[in-house]
Amino acid sequence: MVADSPYGPFKDPLNKPLVWQKEHWDDIDPTVFIDDDGQAYMYWGNPNVYYVKLNEDMISYSGDIVKLSERPKHYQEGPWTYKRNGHYYMAFASTCCPEGIGYAMSNTPTGPWETKGYIMRPTEKSRGNHPGIIDYKGNSYVFGLNYDLLRRETPEHRERRSVSVAKMTYNPDGTINEVPYWSETKLEQIGFFNPYRKVQAVTMAWGYGLKTEESANNKMYLTHIDNNEYLCVRGVDFGAKGAKEFIVNAACDSMEGLIEIRLDGADGPLVGTVKVKPTGSSDIYELMSCSIKGAKQIHDLYLCFKGKKANDLFKLDYWEFK
Repeated sequence: MVADSPYGPFKDPLNKPLVWQKEHWDDIDPTVFIDDDGQAYMYWGNPNVYYVKLNEDMISYSGDIVKLSERPKHYQEGPWTYKRNGHYYMAFASTCCPEGIGYAMSNTPTGPWETKGYIMRPTEKSRGNHPGIIDYKGNSYVFGLNYDLLRRETPEHRERRSVSVAKMTYNPDGTINEVPYWSETKLEQIGFFNPYRKVQAVTMAWGYGLKTEESANNKMYLTHIDNNEYLCVRGVDFGAKGAKEFIVNAACDSMEGLIEIRLDGADGPLVGTVKVKPTGSSDIYELMSCSIKGAKQIHDLYLCFKGKKANDLFKLDYWEFK
């Protein structure tokens, strides 16, 4: 899929698979790496590892598809290939199941690959763990997935995955120090949230009972907002002077509802309340506002939703502070 913007819209430029080896189903979980010389590579595969050189157009390839004659130890699927300080890395979901995150290193983007161990060891808490690794603002982070939120709802396994991230570190020789399981790590916020701009209502660190919905114009709205549900945005910096006004773009079909603006908890200090008045339709959005008192410095922001009816109080597009 290609697009002129990371937000899309995306389209299929080929109308066919770029790679399809019909004799097996190994062709899953692709990742693309561009080396310092500009040459792009695509890696993929379960249970084997394949790679191919991509052409400059990034939608075709040259040369043969290469299957690694010796895959990294414990490799299962989901390769993530990158280069850092002269070392080539291949991280991957380790042997299933459960899956951890293993990694191998090489002196070239095509191997041979030497297995170095685990970034995160397999645990019964994790059934899958496809990695992604980046450096950002002076730190290194590994992304993966877990089923922790699903298990809060049901003991039955379903493929309802949640994105997870942890800080990781390297040794002087380039090897990676092991990271504990996601819920056993602590990740410090690296930047505080600016509330003095339009913020899409679907932005949240945590939400209780809420859903999102895409509109015909490719916008995302916060929907299925029921009485006593809420969302949280962490580490919001209101500044020394503080906020004076809260504005929200909302749609309400029939009965008035409320948005309570609270700090540091769903039952924390109340700094303002917006009356969400009927707009005539759940698809007609209007700006509504309230004054704010007491929102200064850095806090977790809670938007708590109240109404006389139990379900579908209103929909939200965006909000901002002044």
